Amino acid sequence: MGDSSLGQICLMNHVQLPSGEKVAALGQGTWRTGEDPRRRQEEIATLRLGIELGATLIDTAEMYAEGGAEELLGEAIEGRREEVFLVSKVYPHNASMQGAVAACERSLKRLKTERIDLYLLHWRGNVPLAETMEAFLALQRAGKIRYFGVSNFDRSDMEELRSVPGGEGTAADQVLYNLSRRGIELNLVPWAREHKIPLMAYSPLEQGRLMRDERLSGFARRTGRTPAQTALGWLLAKPDVIVIPKSASRERLKQNMAILKCPLSKQEVEELEQLFPRPKEARALEML
Repeated sequence: MGDSSLGQICLMNHVQLPSGEKVAALGQGTWRTGEDPRRRQEEIATLRLGIELGATLIDTAEMYAEGGAEELLGEAIEGRREEVFLVSKVYPHNASMQGAVAACERSLKRLKTERIDLYLLHWRGNVPLAETMEAFLALQRAGKIRYFGVSNFDRSDMEELRSVPGGEGTAADQVLYNLSRRGIELNLVPWAREHKIPLMAYSPLEQGRLMRDERLSGFARRTGRTPAQTALGWLLAKPDVIVIPKSASRERLKQNMAILKCPLSKQEVEELEQLFPRPKEARALEML
């Protein structure tokens, strides 16, 4: 990957799905959203501001606040649905043929929409992948979802998925990926690039823990960015990676989005990767 690739990804601010459709590289997450009624209006206002600033891909799940995040998001995007690329996820225990269809219908109702743009299996459970793919294909034919994918799938899981009828249609894999969680670069990342399947990086700030790491905060001070901007900028310099931070406030969201105007240079990316070296040996996929 040359210098131009690094700069181009940051400047273009989009990632291409296997279908050719382009989505925002820097989106919005909703984990822990909808849990505290006192924060509801600020959470809605933050999501709406994110849409205005270009973070039009928004990720949620039926698991988050047991449907509460989807309900809040449905309110936030009301009247603006066509501007948003909507991602949601189904529980593994709901991923059977009948279960996934019913779960999707419930999510659609909470989100106040007729379709989900990208529907993911949240993690692998006991339901056979072939049955889940059958359900996803049925939902796609019915127009309930546009694309389908998975979350928390390692390379071996993805290889197995590709062998299942319909599995070759997988549009994305959402995984834990940040400066302190680089293990996927040894096996999953090269495989995903080879098969042109984008990765979605959840917990890009390690649920806030990275912000307290002196290696990151020191680098951020030297380069005139916040620690969050730096961590997000490192991921945005990676090709075919969608980043979905959750912002707790409008002010924090504006700070995070500002990284699009000051992307990391190739030299800065390399320095960060020396500060946060990836593992020398492959390990099992990490999850949060």
